[in-house]
Amino acid sequence: MKKKNFVTLVMSTVGGIFFALGMCMSLIQEWNAFKQGIVIGAVGAAILLLMVLVRRKMDGKPAIVFNGKAIGTTLLGIFGALVLGVGMCMVMVWDMLVWGILVGIVGIVLLLCLIPVIKGLK
Repeated sequence: MKKKNFVTLVMSTVGGIFFALGMCMSLIQEWNAFKQGIVIGAVGAAILLLMVLVRRKMDGKPAIVFNGKAIGTTLLGIFGALVLGVGMCMVMVWDMLVWGILVGIVGIVLLLCLIPVIKGLK
């Protein structure tokens, strides 16, 4: 395993665990740890952002590239994740099973659209 892959693996695992634990702490009311969860989640998000910067540095690429494709891809990913999350909330929180499943499928399709946008079609 190459060094950059190992560093990415470790940082993404640690960042993902911190982010997920922070979200659980914030969203599960029985835990009574909303503020602490926000802090832990923010630490996890910071580690994940740092992982992207470290990986790009190890690949010899510039840290952040601002162009139309990068911004559009990022917005598509954010929008797809939000739509999928709304669909999950509709099913699990608001008891709207059929509509929630449909909205969730739309979110999944939006996220699947990221593959041809990023990799392209051959």
